[in-house]
Amino acid sequence: MELTSAAFWIALLQIIWVNILLSGDNAVVIALAARSLPAEQQKKAITIGSAAAIIMRIVLTLVAAKLLLLPWLKLIGALLLVYIGVTLLLPEGDEDGDGKQHGTLLSAIRTIMIADLVMSLDNVVAVAAAAMGDTTLLVVGLAISIPLVIFGSTLLLKVIERFPLIVWVGAALLGFIAGELLVGDPALHDSVIRIDSALGLTEHQLALISGVVGAALVLLIGKILLSRRQVLTQS
Repeated sequence: MELTSAAFWIALLQIIWVNILLSGDNAVVIALAARSLPAEQQKKAITIGSAAAIIMRIVLTLVAAKLLLLPWLKLIGALLLVYIGVTLLLPEGDEDGDGKQHGTLLSAIRTIMIADLVMSLDNVVAVAAAAMGDTTLLVVGLAISIPLVIFGSTLLLKVIERFPLIVWVGAALLGFIAGELLVGDPALHDSVIRIDSALGLTEHQLALISGVVGAALVLLIGKILLSRRQVLTQS
């Protein structure tokens, strides 16, 4: 596709717009992962994590059609999201020292990359469709989206600092995405159809119910682990 053609620029705008719309949940994870870092490291974690996540998304988009057909991949991704959601609810250690801070920064970046990779399994299909097979268009469009994702994450981080309850909302969001991801796994397709028939539900309705269960599961596990920590701390 020619860089000077109207089709190129229209497709580019579509990719940027689609990526912005689909990056809301990613911005939540980025902000949650960076919230426990020292102020001077938060911007670094957001920038590095966002850039690395976008690069991974480019690679993932190039092979998205094949990846989404692999059985059990979405199931594994769903379990990872539940784990990340619960982890984000637990407070970080309070040890001081540069070594501890450096390790926490790396942990935040790792969390951002893993969560973005898992949550992008479905999102990349829309981006790939907008790119119409043009690799240059895909790379340019996603690269331009990086500062937009960073801005959204930075803004959300400030809101989280003011309203800590958003951390629980963000963790629940990850659980909800995990539930939806689970029922979309090709390996579970026949089982999902049988459940739909037995309960008289559509696939969309079952995905919503599974999402709600996933959100509740993350919050419940997080609450149990936090209560256990408090008991151990007091004893």
